[in-house]
Amino acid sequence: MIRSMTGFGCSSFQVEELVFDVEVRAVNHRYLDVRVRLPRLLAGLEREVRARVQARFDRGKIDLSVAAPGGSERSSGVEVDLEVARGYLAAAARLQSEGIEGALDIGTLFALPGVARLVQPEISAEALREALLDAVGVAVDVLDAMRVDEGEALERDLVGRIAGVEACAERIESRAGEVQQGVRERLQRRAEQLGRETGLLDAARLYQELVIAADRLDITEELVRLRSHVEQFRTIIREGESGNPVGRSLDFLLQEFSREVNTVGSKASDAPVAHEIVYLKTEIERLREQVQNVE
Repeated sequence: MIRSMTGFGCSSFQVEELVFDVEVRAVNHRYLDVRVRLPRLLAGLEREVRARVQARFDRGKIDLSVAAPGGSERSSGVEVDLEVARGYLAAAARLQSEGIEGALDIGTLFALPGVARLVQPEISAEALREALLDAVGVAVDVLDAMRVDEGEALERDLVGRIAGVEACAERIESRAGEVQQGVRERLQRRAEQLGRETGLLDAARLYQELVIAADRLDITEELVRLRSHVEQFRTIIREGESGNPVGRSLDFLLQEFSREVNTVGSKASDAPVAHEIVYLKTEIERLREQVQNVE
């Protein structure tokens, strides 16, 4: 099944008291553009996270962000060095025994160097890495499932529109003989009119010019190529069912569609065909818009 390039996925993970949310969003882009935003605690894993995402997708602008709802900083604790504190108290006692007045209270003691310090609990870097990569994998799976669902709708629309293009080409082909005959008749009437006006009419020369003009305005080859492009379009869609990215191939092929249709339109000066050409151009433009969403 072909995949869309738009979607959203999310997950979360927890390591000890830290909780993180992972979000990944994808939109259309001509190439693959992956952007990763991680909190400071996980910044060293950005390259590995980016590689994991790049391994899953071929096209699209993908933004992955990791955030901690309560903040990503670890809660700090207080550690007291009792030996240092006892040393300060002993020194204060000696000063008092020497007749120096004053007392050392707890508040003052805590403010003295070396008595108390803030410590942060150690969290395993490997535990953080494994939890992050697992959560990224889950979020990417959710995103990919959404892209597949949207791809199914895209495929149905593309298949329906290409069938309309094929039917239109068949209608033009069925009228190609009448168009050719009309070209010959117009050229012959014009030549006869010139002959009457000038008194000169070379039948052999006229026949040669009719053949050359009719050949120049023949749309058979363009219609054959257009039908071939339709079959190739369907083949590429089938290739997408195995998971292969097909967006670029379809986009390039639609350029060929436009080239053939423009040539047919310039050659066939016929009102019914002109109406069909307008329809073809409209459908090809709609196909092109939809293909911009295909991975």
